[in-house]
Amino acid sequence: MASIWTMGELLVEIMRPRADMSLRTPGEFLGPFPSGAPAIFIDTVARLGQEAGIIGGVGNDDFGRCLLDRLRADGVDCRFVSVVEGIATGVAFVTYRRDGSRQFIYHIGNTPAAMPKAPDISGLAPPAFFHVMGCSLLASPTFRAEILKAVAAFAGRGARISFDPNLRVELLGPGGLEEVVKPVLQRCAVLMPGVEEIQMISGQPTVAQAVAKLFESPALEVIALKRGAKGCTVFTRGASFELGVYAIEPVDPTGAGDAFDAAFLCGVIDGRTLEECARLATAAAALNTAAFGPMEGKIDPRTVGEMMRRPLQ
Repeated sequence: MASIWTMGELLVEIMRPRADMSLRTPGEFLGPFPSGAPAIFIDTVARLGQEAGIIGGVGNDDFGRCLLDRLRADGVDCRFVSVVEGIATGVAFVTYRRDGSRQFIYHIGNTPAAMPKAPDISGLAPPAFFHVMGCSLLASPTFRAEILKAVAAFAGRGARISFDPNLRVELLGPGGLEEVVKPVLQRCAVLMPGVEEIQMISGQPTVAQAVAKLFESPALEVIALKRGAKGCTVFTRGASFELGVYAIEPVDPTGAGDAFDAAFLCGVIDGRTLEECARLATAAAALNTAAFGPMEGKIDPRTVGEMMRRPLQ
């Protein structure tokens, strides 16, 4: 039975092959690549040898089959992925700017990506974690309500809740951010934000103040703060440590944070120390960054172990 579950958007990604190629002009695209932050996350969990499952939706089309073929081949439990007739699978178009930032055009809201309902999980053995992505909460108010139902159901089965805010400004609607993330933060045991995200969700101007504010929640055990090329900082109540990164030739950072999340939780399930969890996560993120495409990095226990034997920069 799956040790880690998630619920969220399943989509394919269509990518510009080079930086500074506008999405408003004709030009080359590459893809489709299986994608969606929850899909990248859970596929990495499966490739690292943990039992993994996802709740989502796709259309009955080749893009949907592209996603399901990949997830199933890597060992993800897709029993709760709905295949919807007559509506196309979700798509994201992506281009990179020269400074490394990205621009997205999403087609999610009226697709099966944002339509799944929280399933009946009474037949599941209690999983270790249920993981939530902020971008999924932003897909639509209706989908957010279903994800929150799943959070409550999995927590009721004994799962710890992990959360990556993973905010996408393209998906922010008129509602306040607090109402989106607060119900998850109240139950969250493992939080894995970026620097800007931790400030946004806490309403605090500095990382130190944000950490102090977030640890006011009695449920929170660990914050793994992702700092991109600067590495990560892991906080517990009253303690913290920093790690650098493994040197690689970067190709595509899409999905690196999702791979980090997956590997960190896999380390927790395996009973590793928090430093080992962070090293495992950093290695998976590096491998993901070294390949073009959101989940095309060569991530498995062997390659991650080899990366972890390298010195951190």
